[in-house]
Amino acid sequence: MIRRLMDYLRLLLFVCGVLLGVQVPAFVDQYGQRLQAHTIEAKHSLAEFQRDADRFFDGDIEKLISHYQQNPDAVINAGGESIHTIYLRYQHLDSALKQFNQTAYSGFRQVAFEPLADIRSEAWHNFTHTIMLDSRAMTIGLMLGLLLAMLCELLLVGAGKCCVSVYRGVFKPNATIEG
Repeated sequence: MIRRLMDYLRLLLFVCGVLLGVQVPAFVDQYGQRLQAHTIEAKHSLAEFQRDADRFFDGDIEKLISHYQQNPDAVINAGGESIHTIYLRYQHLDSALKQFNQTAYSGFRQVAFEPLADIRSEAWHNFTHTIMLDSRAMTIGLMLGLLLAMLCELLLVGAGKCCVSVYRGVFKPNATIEG
């Protein structure tokens, strides 16, 4: 009876792990979509300034920013700081997007080890649970299911053995007393 219960528990843990695992590629995909959208938005925000840089500074937006920042008018100078901030944000997002798209698994690496915190947070708060049935999702789902089932079984077996040894230690038959 207990053996059958353990089999069902192992199967339940495996299925839960698979269902959890197939969510990982969906989250990475949604993170990538948000990263791309923010990059495009930053590029659009910079577009008018890039046109001015093309007209007056041979396309060098850094010269345009420097020109704004060196202007004695405080309003124009502050505008230069704003353009600079937008420019730095675009460079950061564009670099992250290129890194995200390098290989089929580079997006997973970026989300796991070096995500952009604001993009990850936005993706997490707006995450919609979907089941992607591509090879990556199935592979990750099966691996996570197997890992979760094995880990929980090892913990349960270990806990069981620990309880048995404690039980035997507490209820050990008394040694005969020699008289």
